[in-house]
Amino acid sequence: MVFSSLEFIFRFLPLFLIIYYLVPSRFQNIVLFTGSIVFYTLGDFKYLFLLLISVIVNGIAAKKIWHLEEAKEKRKWLIGALIYNFGTLFFFKYINFTIGNINGIINIFSKGVFLKPLQMGLPLGISFYTFQAVSYIVDVYRGDIEEEPSYFNLGTYLLMFPKMVSGPITSYREIKEQLDWRKISCTKIEEGLKFFTIGLGMKVLLADRIGILWKDLQTIGFLSISTPLAWLGAFGYSLQLYFDFHGYSLMAVGIGKMLGFELPLNFRHPYMSRSVTEFWRRWHITLGSWFKNYVYIPLGGSRCGKGRLVFNLLAVWLFTGLWHGSDWNYVLWGLVMFLFIILEKLFLRPYLDKSKILSRIYILLIIPATWIIFAINDLNDIGVYLGRMFHLVPGINVNTGDFAKYLGQYKWLFLVGIFFCFPYGKKLYEKYKDNILCTGILFFVFWYCIYHLANGVNNPFMYFQF
Repeated sequence: MVFSSLEFIFRFLPLFLIIYYLVPSRFQNIVLFTGSIVFYTLGDFKYLFLLLISVIVNGIAAKKIWHLEEAKEKRKWLIGALIYNFGTLFFFKYINFTIGNINGIINIFSKGVFLKPLQMGLPLGISFYTFQAVSYIVDVYRGDIEEEPSYFNLGTYLLMFPKMVSGPITSYREIKEQLDWRKISCTKIEEGLKFFTIGLGMKVLLADRIGILWKDLQTIGFLSISTPLAWLGAFGYSLQLYFDFHGYSLMAVGIGKMLGFELPLNFRHPYMSRSVTEFWRRWHITLGSWFKNYVYIPLGGSRCGKGRLVFNLLAVWLFTGLWHGSDWNYVLWGLVMFLFIILEKLFLRPYLDKSKILSRIYILLIIPATWIIFAINDLNDIGVYLGRMFHLVPGINVNTGDFAKYLGQYKWLFLVGIFFCFPYGKKLYEKYKDNILCTGILFFVFWYCIYHLANGVNNPFMYFQF
């Protein structure tokens, strides 16, 4: 079940909210915990046990870490919890990737017996709730927070359905006080509905519609598209990914507000950036914060000289690439991001800071090109597509009028998408959000989205695969 589905909008969410609002506040965490289990069960029943075991294992480990006196014993429980969390993530997400690479090595040296890949799917949201569990355990070990004595509260934090499947990734210290006490008001419910509607519009009216262009290019074949169309496709995918994930995040924040929670925003107009470094401070902010707090800073950050800085950033971006997927294109994408960021820190940044125009052109060229590495799993196809973008690979039966054709079809979606990539839309909303006209426009957007959902194929959120 996804947020942008008729089942969720007209069945699950209304029924859940009615029960949630009717019960006394002291029982709302239990309702939220139970509702989150039901939500997950409807989407991925066979892996529900992983979520419940995660609550128990991390709950026990945190209690031991908090109450034990000896540092050595605390460290043992920390290491055990980390092995469980990352081991589970590795097994379900990376074991077949590992088997495939082992088979590739065997094939080079001999024609021996190959390992058989395991027949299993990827548990929904495992990358997100695993990182939240790790942040909880590490924060307890550091003494930044106390262990949570209530398994219901801990389970509510880990399983909370607005953020369980695709974030935003929140640390326990960000949400602990809200678990203990939160205020629900008509104003917050209305604000939450507006956030949900804006996110729904981004997903259904922009991401899904622009996404048709990328599907068309895959159908045509990358060798048969012109260089201008290759760039248009890269820009289109960049907008699709942004509005898909930003839309989900806003919907999650909106549902959180309806439940009395303030969840962190995940995006801050990333395409306005003037460097790749700045871009990743504005894109998927909660993931970047996680890697900063639990990988980059513990490794020493930027305080240990240039050599150590290079190593620390390399580690962060290798892990970031692998976090997104178990294919070599994600590793390559992470390495390319690392390369640009380290070049900026060591050499490029002063030049980018001097010119607003050149720095923005730099981002508008680099980011769409790197998203192509992210979007295409086959390394050969990546080479073909980038070769067409930079006119290095000769095309086959290329229609020179393809760019004009697709630009004509998608120009209005591109213009609207570009407008909302900048703060203009947010500023208008903030200024007129309490105006009846704004409410009327959002009312229309909501039902127009419902019209599309009722008459088309419901596309899952792109980040569900991670």
